[in-house]
Formats: sequence, C-alpha cells, structure tokens
Amino acid sequence: MTEYLVIYEQGPTGWGAYCPDLPGLGVAAETRDEAERLIRDGIGFHIDSLREHGDPIPEPASAAGVVAIA
Repeated sequence: MTEYLVIYEQGPTGWGAYCPDLPGLGVAAETRDEAERLIRDGIGFHIDSLREHGDPIPEPASAAGVVAIA
C-alpha cells in the first residue's frame, strides 16, 4: 500500500486538503471529515487517471513534522 502525505487546513468557512506529491489535487469542504473523504477519493481518481493516460505515478516524497516553540 502506498501512503501519500495530505495537508489539511481550516479556513474561515470550512476545510481544505491537498496532497503535495500529486500536483493539482486539492479539495474544499465544510467539515474536516468531508475533506478527508473527498481527498481520499480524489487520490484514487487522480492515480487512476494517470494510469489510464500512461503517465508516471509519483512516488511519495513529502514528509511532515511538528516544531514546538516556547
């Protein structure tokens, strides 16, 4: 199973999510749960489309971390 990093951002009216390793893929939703569902589906559709067109599927390369400041 391949795992891609997804970034979730809360805005003033809802949530957004995008996958840095899959350029052009982003979603917007009212709730984080909805954004999680949409981005999961979107990743699948995006990869299926790449396969159908014979395009390479990007390997996951992004990483996340947390920095604590005092």
